[in-house]
Amino acid sequence: MSRAFVNEDQAATQADQPVERKVSEQPNYVTAQGLAQLQQRLSELKAQRSELQALGEHADKQRLADTERDLRYFNARVQSAQVVPKATAEDKVQIGSRVTYVDEHDQQHQVQLVGEDQADAAHGLINWGSPLGRALLGAAPGDEVMWRRPAGDQLIEIVAITPEA
Repeated sequence: MSRAFVNEDQAATQADQPVERKVSEQPNYVTAQGLAQLQQRLSELKAQRSELQALGEHADKQRLADTERDLRYFNARVQSAQVVPKATAEDKVQIGSRVTYVDEHDQQHQVQLVGEDQADAAHGLINWGSPLGRALLGAAPGDEVMWRRPAGDQLIEIVAITPEA
């Protein structure tokens, strides 16, 4: 048999396998709520896998493979999670803090620094390791910090820090 046919057969088998989810290289600092969300997602995925396995050969093989991949990812994230103490300071931004800042256009914004898997920019939840998170981390009210963005650096001023609810 030609080597080309062997490679095509292997390629067809590999095409059915989902691409692994990349695990971040930054420390997996999470809030207590973030850890609870990771554990909930892991529980949901285990239930989904059980349902798919119960279907036997009638199960959607791609969906089962995707579920297995996600289980590996979320299991690794729960195992590597480092829960940070609850943010209580009002004089220094910590993971978990709600931060109110003003940008160069005098527009006020409020964000909360959270772990990578809890981040949801549309809801004001910002990864502590993102450019904005790193700019804010450790700052105090009244500080001006440089937010290094791909769209251009922006000077922002910390207005207030609210401890984690």
